[in-house]
Amino acid sequence: MTDPVQRALPAGFRFGASTAAIQIEGAATEDGRGVSIWDVFAAEPGRIRHGDTPAVAADHYHRYREDVALLGELGIDDYRFSISWPRIIPQGTGEINVAGLDFYDRLVDETLSAGIRPVPTLYHWDLPVALQDRGGWMNQDTAHALADYVDVVVARLGDRVKDWLTLNEMNVHALYGYALTDHAPAAGLGLGALPAAHHQLLAHGLAVQCLRAAGDFRVGVVSQHFPVEAASTTTDDIEAAEAFEILTNWTFSDPILLGRYPVPEITALVTATTGLDEDALAADLAVISAPLDFYGVNYYEPTKIEAPRPDKDYSGVLEVDIPAGMPFSPVPFEGVEKTDFGWSVIPSGLTDILVTLDRRYPNLPPVVVTENGASYHDPDPVDGRVADPARVDYLRRHLDAVGDAIEAGVDVRGYYVWSALDNFEWAAGYQERFGLIHVDFATGHRTRKDSWFWYRDVIATHHRASETVHGAHR
Repeated sequence: MTDPVQRALPAGFRFGASTAAIQIEGAATEDGRGVSIWDVFAAEPGRIRHGDTPAVAADHYHRYREDVALLGELGIDDYRFSISWPRIIPQGTGEINVAGLDFYDRLVDETLSAGIRPVPTLYHWDLPVALQDRGGWMNQDTAHALADYVDVVVARLGDRVKDWLTLNEMNVHALYGYALTDHAPAAGLGLGALPAAHHQLLAHGLAVQCLRAAGDFRVGVVSQHFPVEAASTTTDDIEAAEAFEILTNWTFSDPILLGRYPVPEITALVTATTGLDEDALAADLAVISAPLDFYGVNYYEPTKIEAPRPDKDYSGVLEVDIPAGMPFSPVPFEGVEKTDFGWSVIPSGLTDILVTLDRRYPNLPPVVVTENGASYHDPDPVDGRVADPARVDYLRRHLDAVGDAIEAGVDVRGYYVWSALDNFEWAAGYQERFGLIHVDFATGHRTRKDSWFWYRDVIATHHRASETVHGAHR
């Protein structure tokens, strides 16, 4: 199969797929797993669409061999999954659950046997509830608890796993879960949630330290990034867009890649809310900004922002609503396609954010697009073929956008589809389907979608070209 995405993807470019533990594993009460903040959140009426919970999810805990076999057949180079902290250390600190480590031991072996490189994310939002009871990410102790957990995981898996990602999308976790109430733990602290951002950043830095001390690993982090566009050329709208971009993008990436917060106002808010003095903050930032081997970028859509207009209703524009009183408000992109989740399909935004990152950060490590994908409401149940032409088109155009970024000089080394299989999509439950593999949540049956076959052919074509030019790809 010849595909236009091949034109700018270099030999050695790595294709992958991503998942997260709480979204696919299920087995919520089995083999010693502890309770996570998402278990508690999902149990509260009205939190999750249709009352869905992650208790069973895609049942990957029991069906991982089948799932990895499908990924092996797909031909991906890398499988990015996450490790469940409450499955390893049920109370967040203290006693280790050996059965949990055993599961990931088996998963890693299965992945390697399929010819796939395992790329685990150490924290993907499933905080043990025992730590949340002590403040969660508002408590600096949680950062040190994560470092202890990382030591345990790496001691067991580090003989075979050589690529590690520390934390996933700290901006979404801090803003949706701590500033707002749309995700677990639904703290609703507004800008008072900045300690949750800083302590996650510190946990990232401490995790990097642990990994560097434990062996010769490739270490990265996963950040969600998106371009922010002002709704007009007025000064008010431009300033509103800049404020939103600073808070949602650069407050999380500048500390990692520049060793500082982006503007004095954010620095002042962090010190005021954490109680850190200037020297203590500088010490934390030195830990946070340790060099990385690669930088993970998750991209779904850009955002358009204006200064708030009195009496204008901004609800429903984004996945979550920005509360009144903030200096920015979202407005929709007009005349663009939408996914069934209501997200704007703007592939050029992926090129734009990759180029922006490359220009903003002189020391930007090689980039991997660690998540990109789309929810379309595939039929359910299915009988045989799952035709999903919109998803195929979405993925093709976004891979093409990666090629545009590479041609513009950005060092992009890989692209991972979100998601390998249909899953528990956080507060949206099971209605939103991102997978290359359809999951019948009533029976657990797996069905390859047309997008799976398309991606398989793209990967195979690229690998053949790479081997012709440079020898064996892997």
